[in-house]
Amino acid sequence: MRKLLFSIVLMLSATTFFAQSVFDKFEDQDVITAVIVNKKMFSLLSKMEVKDKQEQQYVNLIKKLDNLRVFVTSNTSWANEMKVTSDKYLKSSSLEELMRINEKGKSVKIYVKSGATDSQIKELLMFVEGIGQEETVLMSLTGDFDLEELSVLTDKMNLPGGDDLKKASKGKK
Repeated sequence: MRKLLFSIVLMLSATTFFAQSVFDKFEDQDVITAVIVNKKMFSLLSKMEVKDKQEQQYVNLIKKLDNLRVFVTSNTSWANEMKVTSDKYLKSSSLEELMRINEKGKSVKIYVKSGATDSQIKELLMFVEGIGQEETVLMSLTGDFDLEELSVLTDKMNLPGGDDLKKASKGKK
């Protein structure tokens, strides 16, 4: 009986351990702005009153989202740590590159894990590497959504790197 109980506790603690995100270390840093939105918040947002077609598109999208994590910093050492962590995560995950933009000293990389169709997304990772005074942005979005819906999300939530996400949602059809 003890072995069974010990096995159950071990499995539950392992599940809790693996449920943690590799990006959690960026949450409590003074020099990093962190925005974390979980499934419960998306569920609450989806109950808002709809006034027009664009708001309806927004509500339809947020019903499909599970988790949003955005980390923004101008601190060079933490920006480097964000880059190292995202590169390491990309090597161990099944994300594929969607697009890359190099513009005016800023590098934007967007990766996705596709769902049932090419435009269906299970996970999106965006890394914006700022140079000089530019901010570095790391964004992770999970759920089951369509890539074309992202422009609605970026308009309503005013996300850092939102313009780059709009380019990605319009670029892949």
